[in-house]
Order: sequence, then C-alpha cells, then structure tokens
Amino acid sequence: MTAPTILIVEDDPALRTLVMRSLQQNGFNVRPAGSAPEMWNILAEVPVDAVVLDIMLPGTHGLDLCRQIRQQSDVPLIFVSAKGTEVDRVIGLELGADDYLAKPFDTRELIARIRAVLRRGRMDRQHEGAGRREARFDGWTVSFPRREVLSPAGAVIDLTGAEFDLLVAFIDNPQRVIARERLIELSRARLGDSSDRSVDVLISRLRRKLSTDGGKAPIVTVRGIGYMFSAEVERV
Repeated sequence: MTAPTILIVEDDPALRTLVMRSLQQNGFNVRPAGSAPEMWNILAEVPVDAVVLDIMLPGTHGLDLCRQIRQQSDVPLIFVSAKGTEVDRVIGLELGADDYLAKPFDTRELIARIRAVLRRGRMDRQHEGAGRREARFDGWTVSFPRREVLSPAGAVIDLTGAEFDLLVAFIDNPQRVIARERLIELSRARLGDSSDRSVDVLISRLRRKLSTDGGKAPIVTVRGIGYMFSAEVERV
C-alpha cells in the first residue's frame, strides 16, 4: 500500500521541519509549503491525502485558503493555529476543516489526528461504495452524495460541514444514547476532548435548523451522558 502523502503548510521553518521529519519517521510522504502560492503549486502537481494548514500565514489567511480548497476538493484538512479558542475552532470547522489543533502541540497528537481523518475518509468511501444514498426521518430527507438536507416542506436546509457530519453520526446511530466522547469520534469533525464545548454549540445550531418547520428537533440531551437521536430512520 502506498504511503499517504501529507501537505504541510506552515511558514515557521523550524516547526515545518520538525513536523515533516516526525511524519516521515511514521511512514508518511510529506510535501512542505511555506506559503499559499507554494501550497497551490503542490496541489496542482501531485495528489495529496491530507492537508495540515496553519491559519496565520503571511499575505493570506488560512480560513480563506480553507474556503478556496473546499470549492475544489474534499481532501481531509486539519487546521493548526496559535489561536485555540472555542470560537476559532467552530469557525474553522464550519468552513469545512476536519479537525483543529491548537499550538503548541505534540507531533504524536498531530499524527494521531491525521490518521483519524484518513480513516474517516476511508469509511466515507466505503459507505458510498455500499450504495448509501439517502436517509429519512420525521419527513426530513438527507442526501449523502449531495450532502444536502431537505425539510418536510421540501426546503433545502443550509448546514455547515461540521453540522452535517454531526447529523450523519446521529443518523447512523438512531435511538441510541451516544456519549459525547463517542459522538466526537463518530463525527468527521473531531472537536477536541470531551470537555470542549464546541460540540454543544454545534448541536444547538443543528437543533435550531431541524426545527425550521415548527417541529421539535429529534436530538435529546441525556443529562450526564450525552445525546440521543430519537427519530426512526429509514434508509434508501
């Protein structure tokens, strides 16, 4: 099996070298970039399996780069940034990042997170290969290939990438109590450890959007444990 190729976009030469060497020692191919133009050149030249992107780059912003990448590709993307507040994480995940790691970080944790997003990507492809196309609950329709949600009235509900991935995690485990830690693992958007309130913020937003037709969103809080998707799910 060919080793995964990871694109590291980091303007700090010392940190870029440290991360590159650590990844290479763990069996990854690495393509380093110190700026946005270098990143685009590499993306145009070779296929990459994941991108590790620093938010604070000279001359541009990682959030803008993430938005541009997502217009072209669904390649797994991990933000790294010295700005590690909950708001920063949520913004990054809403723009389509798969994970967010605050600086300073242990390279072992970065490697674990890279492996996790690669593993989730393989699981997504297996779902698609098995013909998983739609799910329905309480009159709602979820299209997996289009990553689209239709309300009972037929309106398209605008979900962020992180919100959609949380919904998929619920749909895959209907009427089961899911601990917060497990929900974070099941979702493509890894939000940090179980004390991180980012998952609660996104669930609150998802609930609100699933209540647009005046009904109550089928996401139940199980105090002290986690959440449960209470609706029956029909797969098509």
